[in-house]
Amino acid sequence: MLSLLDKEIIRYLQEDIPIEMQPFKSIAKKLNVDESEIIERVKFLKDKGMLKRIGAVLYHRKSGFKANAMVVWCVPESCVEYVGDYLSSKKEISHCYERVVCSQWKYNLFTMIHGNTKEQCQKLIEEIAKKININEYKVLYSTKELKKSSMKYKDL
Repeated sequence: MLSLLDKEIIRYLQEDIPIEMQPFKSIAKKLNVDESEIIERVKFLKDKGMLKRIGAVLYHRKSGFKANAMVVWCVPESCVEYVGDYLSSKKEISHCYERVVCSQWKYNLFTMIHGNTKEQCQKLIEEIAKKININEYKVLYSTKELKKSSMKYKDL
């Protein structure tokens, strides 16, 4: 059962979170509670499976990146964690997700790579492929940036 405070926290988390050092402090101030209570309730919601994650939305073009490529990698299951950790550590990669494969799509790691030019992205992709020793991958370049929005609950 969600408390009134939990519902209010969820309402705030559905919106843009302030870009500042202590974003939960702003939410706490609006709800007239301590920041520690907000953090405690967010942890509770996460632990109970009511909150899956809090994620940032990167607007590639607004951030100054002119070339953005989704690279899908076919990584042996035994190496997924190592390769995923390596890919996630690269500053040019904003997203790295493991996905379930199927008979028509064998790619299990998805990354979003950013650069100033397609050539810069391609060079980085080739360097990464060599470093992780993966030759089975596909590169899908962004042609436009689509609207990004999260699901919002109306009745809490």
